[in-house]
Amino acid sequence: MDWAAKVDIYCERLDPSFWAEPLNALSNLAFLVAAFIAFRAARRAGRLELLTLVMILLAVAVGVGSFLFHTFATRWAGVADTMPILLFILFYLYLAARRYLRLPVMAALVVPVAFVPFAALFTNLWRGALPSLNGSEGYLPVVVALLLFGAILHFRGHPAAPALIQAAAVFALSLTFRSLDQSVCGAIPIGVHFLWHCLNGLLLALVMLAFIRHGAPRPARLAPRSDGG
Repeated sequence: MDWAAKVDIYCERLDPSFWAEPLNALSNLAFLVAAFIAFRAARRAGRLELLTLVMILLAVAVGVGSFLFHTFATRWAGVADTMPILLFILFYLYLAARRYLRLPVMAALVVPVAFVPFAALFTNLWRGALPSLNGSEGYLPVVVALLLFGAILHFRGHPAAPALIQAAAVFALSLTFRSLDQSVCGAIPIGVHFLWHCLNGLLLALVMLAFIRHGAPRPARLAPRSDGG
């Protein structure tokens, strides 16, 4: 495989130059803004623990990777674009299982591991039976996961539930714009892919702030006092 081969799949790109997709490239600032908001909120809340910092750094990596893809527009940049997204999704699923559902570590690790074959099966079934969404069908399992977690937390009365349900709605809207990009090139030459970035920045802010506000570790239990000698 030629990793340096050019990739042209968006309305805005009309030539192979670095700045051929200015809106698609610069709209990745939304991810960096989301990361900054999350970092500031975590610092104010005293939640700059390792898991929080990894989550925020993965959000930064999503923005950087997407910027690389929409500027270099090569196969290697495509990997740099998709890999941080996948890692963020899997890591957040672990965080949700561990901190929201309070599962033991090993049980929480099963959640992202199980999500991978579920997502592959869901995507293949969609592609075999339903119309193509310009490659966006691969992200639909994330909407399902957000809704599932949101529903479970809602019935448990967990305060993170509204944010996850809102995030699912935002992601469904952003997927709509990602899916429409190729079909609107004639009417909107710049396309609508940049709206996918802007809305996903909002999505990341929602889920990261939910974790910072409602995903604190459970306080350690104090050992019982002994009144003996």
